[in-house]
Amino acid sequence: MGDIAECSWYSLVLCSIGSVTVVYYLLRWSWRCWHGFKVYVLSEIWQTNLRTYGQWAVVTGATSGIGRAYAEELARRGLDIVLISRSEDKLCSVAKEIESRYKRQTRVIQTDFTEGHSIYSAIAQQLEGLQIGILVNNVGMNYIGVLANFLDVPDPDQRITQVINCNTLSVTQMSRLVLPGMLERGKGLIINISSEAASQPQPMLSVYSATKIFVTYFSRCLHAEYRSKGITVQCVVPFIVSTNMTHNVPVNPLVKSAASFARDALNTVGYTTYTSGCLTHALQHIALSIFFPGWLRLTSFCVQRMAKFARSIEPQLRERLAETKNKQD
Repeated sequence: MGDIAECSWYSLVLCSIGSVTVVYYLLRWSWRCWHGFKVYVLSEIWQTNLRTYGQWAVVTGATSGIGRAYAEELARRGLDIVLISRSEDKLCSVAKEIESRYKRQTRVIQTDFTEGHSIYSAIAQQLEGLQIGILVNNVGMNYIGVLANFLDVPDPDQRITQVINCNTLSVTQMSRLVLPGMLERGKGLIINISSEAASQPQPMLSVYSATKIFVTYFSRCLHAEYRSKGITVQCVVPFIVSTNMTHNVPVNPLVKSAASFARDALNTVGYTTYTSGCLTHALQHIALSIFFPGWLRLTSFCVQRMAKFARSIEPQLRERLAETKNKQD
């Protein structure tokens, strides 16, 4: 009888533990599903009024790709736009188009974010006096157009420094410039563009991946520090968007156009401070986390397979790079 009672007691404990575990995971997945539904579905219906943050939006890397798409979408939603990028001709062209199409004011600031800290005093002077409600830290670059090991980067001494200046220094310094004005008014929105390449360690994109996880952590910490003062800092973590950086890969159900991505991502403002930007990218992130986790990416077998894959597609990528450069010229 004693053995039977002891066995029953163990069975009861195991059943209780199992039940609690099942309930925990059901609640966890239910919350995630509700959160995803709210962020990517309800946000399409009830959009945050972005004009409440302030009159002007500042967008870095604003002449092409995601940056230009953000600038145009913000103008469509009623904000005046400060465009910051390297090419003055392209800046003027985009500014004229925004003024003509959306009837909003624009200002342009020509600068090269790869040059380091020396550029920010001039930017600060040109932003002075503007009621900046939104900052989009979009500008970014990779050190090479193809997958490559760290030491295989052409002109690594210069190129690696340029990537760090462009991808990390720009985010911190631009945030430093606009935050004081936002704090005075008690409201503001900073949107930092990270990357899916930062969600897990990514060999053969080592510096790019590392700079983007910096953007993610910086964004989350900055939001924690200033949310009580009315400042929202959102980190956007896109997967593949058809831009010059991705060699203008054709748009398909998994690859978004820049315009479509910017529209969906801006819808998530007010619903979350960390987002993949759109539902398809969020689903791809979940799938990659399950089937291609970080520990697998770091194995020698996987790195070797990636190197072999990179060599096989390098001719096509270089051809696309040349086509993109010719279009830009």
